[in-house]
Amino acid sequence: MEFDNTFWALVALLIFLGGVLYLRVPGRVTKSLDERADRISRELDEARRLREEAQALLASYQRKQREAQQEADDIVEAAKHEAGRIIEETRADLATQLERRTRMAEEKISQAEAQAMAEVQAIAADTAVEAARSLIAERMDAGTDAKLLDADITALSGKLN
Repeated sequence: MEFDNTFWALVALLIFLGGVLYLRVPGRVTKSLDERADRISRELDEARRLREEAQALLASYQRKQREAQQEADDIVEAAKHEAGRIIEETRADLATQLERRTRMAEEKISQAEAQAMAEVQAIAADTAVEAARSLIAERMDAGTDAKLLDADITALSGKLN
């Protein structure tokens, strides 16, 4: 009996399938696939957990960012309020200073006016005395002086008695 190539291919296939079954290759392949599916499932679970943690962390950072933005806005508002208060205080201080300096300048002006008036009066008095002296000196001679002196002495002696 002669066997053709198809027969030998069938025998080789049966031996191969028998070896595969004998070595329990389908169980090992199934076990390997199950292990791989379990590993992939664990990795997916880990990925889901990490994603949830990342979302929670993102939400936390967003909340912190909103809080920080609110705090920054509050700080800016407080700074604006403080700047307004300082401006008002500065304006009030400036008005007070201006009023005080105006008062001081007015006092200095009135003192200068009083001093100028006193100087003018002193010069006028000196000029009047000098003019009176000149007039008296022109109009009085030694004889008139003696007559006036005698009249004054007589009037004085009458008053003393």
